Amino acid sequence: MGDVQVRVLCGADIAPYRDAVAALRIKVFRDFPYLYDGDLDFEAKYLRVYAESSRSVFVLALAQGRVIGASTGIPLNDDADAFQQPFRARGMAVDSVFYFGESVLLPDYRGRGLGHLFFDAREAHARALGGFDWTAFAAVDRTPDDARRPENYRGNESFWQKRGYLRQPDMPMRLAWKELGNQTESAQTLTFWLRRLENV
Repeated sequence: MGDVQVRVLCGADIAPYRDAVAALRIKVFRDFPYLYDGDLDFEAKYLRVYAESSRSVFVLALAQGRVIGASTGIPLNDDADAFQQPFRARGMAVDSVFYFGESVLLPDYRGRGLGHLFFDAREAHARALGGFDWTAFAAVDRTPDDARRPENYRGNESFWQKRGYLRQPDMPMRLAWKELGNQTESAQTLTFWLRRLENV
């Protein structure tokens, strides 16, 4: 990774980096497809859930001590009910799922294999904990004709598929955030992607 150092932290150990991860999420998620107009108060509440779970994981990428990439994971039954409900509706045991929160990386550091490393580290963490049959994440849905889509935009769907994740059209969820240009939060639709967690 050259000039990039990777650290894997759990639960409350993220405390020294929490503000930096929050700022990174706000910066990266401003872009399409999330168009997230974030604020630090919202981020503090979101990240607190992960920090309070002793079984969560933070995979951080640092360059010269600065957080330039981050990904998170948490046992689904330690996360909010909104994330659990689609699994309950399908009849899946919530305690069998390890949920991946996000992978955010500054543009200058993309294409170096850090995306794979983020998935590898979180999957390894879930295996080490034991008891999980699935890893999962949710991605926001945008229509192909969304006028806000940049001409050069390339999604991550093929990358996720190559890693063995499959989109589950019958497992949507709704989350609210403030989009760029809006004064208030609005509900957005995300869809879950799943992969069976093999022991390797």
